[in-house]
Amino acid sequence: MHTATEAASVLEPVVQKTAPKKVINAWAMYDWANSAYNLVITSTIFPAYYEAITSRRDDAGNVIRDQVTFLGRTFVNTSLYTYALAIAFLIVALISPLLSSIADTRGNKKTFMAFFLTMGSLACAGLFFFTPNYPHFLFLGIVCMVIACIGYWASLVFYNSYLPEIAAPEDRDRISARGFSYGYVGSVLLQIVCFIFVFFPGILGGGQKGNYIEFQASFLAVALWWFGFAQLPLRRLPRPVVSDRPRGALLSGYQELRKVFGQLTHIPVLKRFLTSFFFYNMGVQTVMLAATLYGKSELRIPTTNLIIAIVMIQLIAVPGALLISRLSGRIGNIRALMVCVVFWIGCCIAGWALPVGGIYEFYGLAAAVGFVMGGIQSLSRSTYSKLMPVTRDTTSFFSFYDVTEKIAIVIGMFSFGFIIELTGSQRASVLSLVGFFAAGLVGLFFTLKKQRAEVKIQN
Repeated sequence: MHTATEAASVLEPVVQKTAPKKVINAWAMYDWANSAYNLVITSTIFPAYYEAITSRRDDAGNVIRDQVTFLGRTFVNTSLYTYALAIAFLIVALISPLLSSIADTRGNKKTFMAFFLTMGSLACAGLFFFTPNYPHFLFLGIVCMVIACIGYWASLVFYNSYLPEIAAPEDRDRISARGFSYGYVGSVLLQIVCFIFVFFPGILGGGQKGNYIEFQASFLAVALWWFGFAQLPLRRLPRPVVSDRPRGALLSGYQELRKVFGQLTHIPVLKRFLTSFFFYNMGVQTVMLAATLYGKSELRIPTTNLIIAIVMIQLIAVPGALLISRLSGRIGNIRALMVCVVFWIGCCIAGWALPVGGIYEFYGLAAAVGFVMGGIQSLSRSTYSKLMPVTRDTTSFFSFYDVTEKIAIVIGMFSFGFIIELTGSQRASVLSLVGFFAAGLVGLFFTLKKQRAEVKIQN
């Protein structure tokens, strides 16, 4: 076991001043590039398209069959979707320590970032063939969805770890919020292009029954957008700081996670923050990943209105992230996060109570979720970067953060899908998320309490 002195002795300063503006903007541009995947594939067009082509409905629009067969087992189509995403996140959680170890020891995190964003882009392009016109289309669609998810989230392990290397502590809230803001703006711009494809399919020669070219073109557009705009950060981001750990130890990433876990014993505020983050992030990410399917299949919101609501979320998230960043400057990061979590609890209860077909009520909930969605993600990332010790092994610390995040998502998504199959309703799944947020809120309260105690000792 390391003593506090021993733990501190291995730490070295990483950044004393913020990088030039062109580097900061290039870093934020990766959010611009990859958020197209998050909006079109995760949140809007793909989930609604998936639910539509894997369900059978009567003339009144009621679902008469929502089951699919995958690998010899019958699933509720929405449950299969959540299980597949949970498996993707589990894979990311398992491989990211290995990859981050190699990136830290060899200083090639940019290479890994490029590999995974390319893999994710190609998988999005593969969804071009996800139509009933192709044999084994469901297998192809699920596999491409999983690979794209792995590519997106694995690339973020390396992207996030650049933040403490290019930004001084006092600038990290602002720069983290800039990245999310770039992401929301960029994703909405591509979403508009995809809207044109979907609402005016005739320009692509579509619009006839059995022709899905408007959706196929949307998935291909995401691939090109993601890969194309990602080239700017790959060119301008600096060469990563190389750790002084021995090279060639493939399992050192997992050993580093254990070492980071050991260091948390001597950093009680960070330990409590990560515990609370683990719980409230289950709720945040599950809502974001399952919202479209919930609106489509449970609330029966028409696809057009559903997409409008999701875009509304993206637009409101931009000022939301900036305002919550300012709020944290006034009342502190932990208190601001507590405000966000209370807001999320209210959103879940409101979502559970929404009436079937309540379009305007759904719009109102979308506006509320959008306001707090970007802020809680941005503030969580910057809070972690400020609470973590200064160290050259930034990727290992952010790998620990990302593994915590991904395991939370795995539990959240499996729980959501299991409750759907158990109760036959997504409403019960939505209400169960309140428990995750409540546990996170309690954790933040104890984090704040410990932080105050440490400040008193220092003074």
